[in-house]
Amino acid sequence: MKQGAVAAGHPETARAAAMVLENGGNAFDAALAAFLASCVAEPVLSSLGGGGFLLARPAGRPPKVLDFFVQTPRRKLRESACDFRPVTADFGTTTQQFHAGFAAMAVPGAVRGVFDAHAALGRMPLKELAEPARMLARDGLTVNPQQAYVFSVVKAILALSADSRALFFRRSDDGTVSDTPLQAGDTFRHPLLADVLDALTHEGPDLFYRGEIARALTDAHAEHGGHLTAEDLRTYRTHIRDPLSVKHDDITIHTNPPPSSGGTLIAFGLEMLRGQALHKLAWGSRAQRRLLARVMDLTGAARATLEVQHGDEWRDRLLDPALLETWRSQIEGRASAYRGTTHISVVDAAGNAAALTVSNGEGSGWMIPGTGIIMNNMLGEEDLLPGGGGPGGPDWLSWPTDSRMTSMMAPTLAIHRDGGEWVLGSGGSRRIRSALLQVLANLFTYGMPLDDAITAPRLHCENGRLSLECDLPDGLAEEWRDPVLWPERNMYFGGVHAVQRTRSGGLDAFADPRRDGAALIV
Repeated sequence: MKQGAVAAGHPETARAAAMVLENGGNAFDAALAAFLASCVAEPVLSSLGGGGFLLARPAGRPPKVLDFFVQTPRRKLRESACDFRPVTADFGTTTQQFHAGFAAMAVPGAVRGVFDAHAALGRMPLKELAEPARMLARDGLTVNPQQAYVFSVVKAILALSADSRALFFRRSDDGTVSDTPLQAGDTFRHPLLADVLDALTHEGPDLFYRGEIARALTDAHAEHGGHLTAEDLRTYRTHIRDPLSVKHDDITIHTNPPPSSGGTLIAFGLEMLRGQALHKLAWGSRAQRRLLARVMDLTGAARATLEVQHGDEWRDRLLDPALLETWRSQIEGRASAYRGTTHISVVDAAGNAAALTVSNGEGSGWMIPGTGIIMNNMLGEEDLLPGGGGPGGPDWLSWPTDSRMTSMMAPTLAIHRDGGEWVLGSGGSRRIRSALLQVLANLFTYGMPLDDAITAPRLHCENGRLSLECDLPDGLAEEWRDPVLWPERNMYFGGVHAVQRTRSGGLDAFADPRRDGAALIV
């Protein structure tokens, strides 16, 4: 009998989940083990210094979302006192500016989230769930081409501190740290993190939020120009929310609700496609891509407009039926003139389903002393801050204090009326919403099998700028300002990892090759 299926962003991440399933753990145990392993195998994208969301559907019960995303600090330093540094990530075909340093760090929720999810949903001891990650960190693993590429993209951030350089850069023959990040085939070891995982599973989350690790973090912030205080850590809590649920033809889609943005924007995109006869447009045709691009562009415009009018309440207004009709009417005839995340999908034989999306941004370039925990740079993420959805960009110190930050992350569960279900999510900054929208359309409008739905070339449009994978259909070049063509599939367009359970109980799993994903059925 099959124990379950997993799809994740790295073979070792997926293997950790599979080991847990084989040893009698449930889908939630497996997802937590995979997350901890991803902190070693995907160290730029995933960290105990970041946060995330778990959409959990226990068998026979309605789904819930555990929100352990980052929180803004309770105080805000004056700009002149902040350690806040602009850095450029180089994707090869395009670049994107981020900010790093101490003042870019938000209150991390990952550790609290792991313990709270385990207490509510887990079956196996947490120490056993952490063992695959601890072994990876202690023994090391070979850097694969995808992770080497990620290191090269954020090289400028990884070079910001001596601890980070020592972890992520090659050493010269004389033992000094070179200027070259680790390459494919090199060995990556993280022994400090192995020790911290062992300590956390013995001492509990207070070690991180009240104890020695908390003191190391807040002392450094006081010294180096960061916002975080002991009260920020001591008062952090996981929030449990009902998912945002929408109907789309024969499918009910459950995804991340407000205050996060991604789920709402995906639901908006699906509503914009309703009535547009997408199924009559040949997949990959100019007309099909044109419609998708316009829907994506309208989604960004709707967010920007409502954010100006209503501030943070825009998420509660975007799906208003009258407003939807106003925006839907602009699809035809409309003149046509980015984030470090990973995802884990798991189902088990008992009927449990887990969609876990986590992020550390691109990292702040700094690790908590003596722990190997890489801190996030969420306060340096344009798309998470007020104004970040529009062309004018954000005011970097405009964030409200002591507030759960928004996110594009959208762990998702789709259930067909015949009982089949799909568990999926994606990394990819602003491209999360467009990646998931296209995969959902491929699955449910075009009837593609799971692998084809994920590997099909994607596009993304925002602020009037169109980016496409693989080819540019005739005519679109004239309709969009300076379209960007990516000759091959690229991690820029997200990384959708998904598992499927058919109505008869059959399992399938597929992980996005754009992020060197891995899928296992055990």
